[in-house]
Order: sequence, then C-alpha cells, then structure tokens
Amino acid sequence: MTDNEPETPADELPAEAIQERPRGLGQFLLRQVLPWLVTIGCFVFLYTRLAGPASAAGMSVPAYLGGVFADVNWLVWLALMIPYSLFFFAIDSLVVWRVIGWFNARVAYKDILPVRASTYILSIINEQIGKGAMALYLYRREGVPGWKLGSSMLFIMACELLYLCAWANVGLLLQYETLPEVFRALPFVGLGIIAFFTIAYLFFRGLILPNSSLRDRHLLHAFREARLQNYGIIILLRSPALLVAVLVYSEAIALFGVEISYLQMLGLLPVIFFGASVPGPFRAVAISMWVILVPEYPAEMSEFGLVQHNFFILFNAMIGLVFVRRAQKELFE
Repeated sequence: MTDNEPETPADELPAEAIQERPRGLGQFLLRQVLPWLVTIGCFVFLYTRLAGPASAAGMSVPAYLGGVFADVNWLVWLALMIPYSLFFFAIDSLVVWRVIGWFNARVAYKDILPVRASTYILSIINEQIGKGAMALYLYRREGVPGWKLGSSMLFIMACELLYLCAWANVGLLLQYETLPEVFRALPFVGLGIIAFFTIAYLFFRGLILPNSSLRDRHLLHAFREARLQNYGIIILLRSPALLVAVLVYSEAIALFGVEISYLQMLGLLPVIFFGASVPGPFRAVAISMWVILVPEYPAEMSEFGLVQHNFFILFNAMIGLVFVRRAQKELFE
C-alpha cells in the first residue's frame, strides 16, 4: 500500500483508540511484567554492591546511604537541576516540533509546548500513553492519523541513537585512557550502527531491494521522506541538551563527593542515557550503570543516579502541570 491509496479505517483512528485493542499475554508480559523484573534485578544488584561497604562501616545499607544523602548541598543541586530541566524541555519540544513539521503537519512551536509538557505527566505511568496524547492532539487539530505520529517518534528515536553513539565516541576519543576499558568497544558499536544506518537509508531511498513492499508501510513514512540533512539537523538540535547535561552532571556529582571531569562525563553520559531510555520504574538501569561505570563509589553513585534521573522525570511532570489546562483545552474542546 502506498501513501496515495486510501487509508484503512484503523489508520484513521487516533493512536489511543488503536491502543485499546485487546493485547495478548506476550505483549502484557513484555510491557508490564518485564520492566518490573528488570527493575527488581537492578535493585538486587545495587544492594549486593552496597552491602559490603555498609557492613565494613558497621552500618545497615539504609544508614550507609543516609550518610551520603545528608552531606549533599541540596539547594545548590536544585539550582543546577531546575534550569537544566527547563532547558531540556525547550530542546525536546523543539525537536518534536521540527520533526512533526517535516513529516506530519505545520504546527507552531508554542502550540507544541503544552501538549509535549503534558505527555511528561502521562509518561510517568506509561510512555505509550504519553505518545497517545500527542497523537490525539495532532489527530483532532490537524487530522493526522496516529500511525504518522508513530513514524515520527520512531524517527526521533533513531536520531537519538545516532547522536548518543556519536557523542559517546567523541568522549572516548578525548578521554581514552581514563574511561573504563569496556568503553573501548564503542568504536565497534559505532561502526555497526553506521553500517546498519547506511543500509537502511539506501533501502528507504529505493537503492536496495527496490521492489520491496516493506518500505511502503505507513509506520515507516518518516524514514521514506527523510534525507541525510534531516538526520543531521535533529542531531545538531539535540546536542546542546547533552553538552549542557555534561556540565550540570559534572557539577552535581561533585556535590556527592565524586570528581568527574567534563571530558570524562562526555564519555559516560551518552552511555548512561542509553540506560535511562530502558523502560522501567525508577530508571533502575541507569542507576545501576552509574555504579558499574564508577565502581569505587557505590553509595554515592546509587544515590546520585536515583535522585538525578527521578527528579528529572518528576520535575518534567511538574512542567506538564503548568501547561495541563491549556493542553486539555487543545485536546478536548
């Protein structure tokens, strides 16, 4: 089926209507049970890493963590995190606005802000619900089918993968000797991603398997339309958020008694953000990765990861509350 053919009735539905269809046991286990199992596994791992140092200090694990918590200057920490969260929201909305403008509909940046902010509230419960709200907004305002927004979100995710991998390799190049040895696999990972991207791009341009009907799937609409400059622009738009995060995280982690240079953080943070993107409560994978990558400070890294990533989620939800009334008006009036 091509884009010029009539859409099926399912394609004309907003995304949240499609999501209401019955799901099998496999999907339930994958979306609901597996994230909790991963989270429990991560916290068991963290406990095992903390139990030894806590016992050596003659303390329980909660008391051991409490000592680190008490030493942090939380006012300075908030002074770092609040502006960063606002800056990220502006950049994140800019990326969504740009991609929607390319592949879905022309919408003003100021009109993206309230609905994007509101998705942060919904995403605490379920990331898919947040995306469904965005799809509903575009469907009611511009008549954009849910699958088209899904295609754009997949495009943004692909760009996220490319830019995180690129910056992780830049950080490795600048701090090759100081980063953990496992990071030396990053160039090979990067080459694999570049090879896959090249093949996929040529496929969507029709230069590989020109008779394949796969590229005509509606969910791949954005990839058929995208040119190299579209990927490059999104990577450039995203990059300031990462570079500011490097500064903020380096200063914030010093408040926990750990010194990590800006260049070292440039290597660490893209990999940590990969972990933060894994679905699951409390961003447990990202927290565990801090402990794995900086093993000398298990208590400090556990607490830093816990408060850093979860404050970010909760503060973004607070931004959503500021815009929620306007978003409700856009969605339901």
